[in-house]
Amino acid sequence: MAKPNIVILTGAGISAESGLKTFRDSDGLWNGYNVHEVATPEGFAKNPALVLDFYNQRRKDVAKAKPNAAHHFLSSLQEQYPTKIITQNIDNLHEKAGSKEVLHLHGEIFKMRSVANPFETYLIDGNIQLGDLAPDGSQLRPFIVWFNEEVPMLPKAIEWVTETTVFIIIGTSLQVYPAAGLVNFVAPNTPIIIIDKQIPTVSSIKNIIKIEQPATKGVESLPTLLQSLLS
Repeated sequence: MAKPNIVILTGAGISAESGLKTFRDSDGLWNGYNVHEVATPEGFAKNPALVLDFYNQRRKDVAKAKPNAAHHFLSSLQEQYPTKIITQNIDNLHEKAGSKEVLHLHGEIFKMRSVANPFETYLIDGNIQLGDLAPDGSQLRPFIVWFNEEVPMLPKAIEWVTETTVFIIIGTSLQVYPAAGLVNFVAPNTPIIIIDKQIPTVSSIKNIIKIEQPATKGVESLPTLLQSLLS
């Protein structure tokens, strides 16, 4: 067995157990908002004030949220094995739990960016208002990768996944691309563990171990399972 190198992909399910509502939980709505209104460039162009207000509220929600047992388990896992975390979530609950090497595919709620330059980002803990400008003179917006936008961290995520000796997927429906496509970059014969209260359809992928439980419960099976796979 090669030197252990664990990569974990987390999705909305792990954050939902900390009380953060998601599109996934509400049939395409997020706190009553349609995805096209608040999570697309077109929605922002049509009503920027609405979008800014939406994420200002999400930032307040995340600031109050606490990591759950699954977040803390993954942090402790990093103390036992070389472990990297790729998350589809925009919250900072992995970091709050103490995890390092966390790659946010879809952006971060506590960062903002220039409308003109997606690579110019700034920390924020308050609100973004219309008229708040980046140093380049353009409107500031949340550092969130919206639907129909490129995912700049995807190449790094693919690099991590291709090198993993065990790939663990927690709390994601594997419906949002390109994140869902990461499973296709796992090397042949590499074990893939999926933890979710409703296991997504992955019939074309081999070497899958399914744990059909919520994230906080499902991670309890990982120590014994990893010991078996990595011994």
